[in-house]
Amino acid sequence: MIFGRFGNEGELFFEIELVAVTGEQFMVDGLLDTGFTTGWLGINSQDLEALQWPLVASGIEMQTARGNELFDIHQGHIIIDGEEVTIPVHVGDEIPDFLIGARWLEIMELTINQPKGILTLSRIV
Repeated sequence: MIFGRFGNEGELFFEIELVAVTGEQFMVDGLLDTGFTTGWLGINSQDLEALQWPLVASGIEMQTARGNELFDIHQGHIIIDGEEVTIPVHVGDEIPDFLIGARWLEIMELTINQPKGILTLSRIV
């Protein structure tokens, strides 16, 4: 189970660890983006430099809130809920946050009780 926190505007943040090719781990706050329905994780191209994740596909067009944009897909390694997983990662310019995609909701349950400050993601067993 992962405990999250609410942002100032009601955003849903969860800590995840990004694992670089070198094995170095980076703890980051990921913003759960329920509008990012086709992916697992989205990051800015500048953040990719430290991670050195291998390219899988380039120039993939996707519809975003700002219109159609191009993304590269990289093979990323992250630790979420204590488990290291390999996932496709959408990498693009002008992504302001680490975006946790809605695909996680296929394998994890989201529990929200904002008045009580409860925000969790837990594996569906």
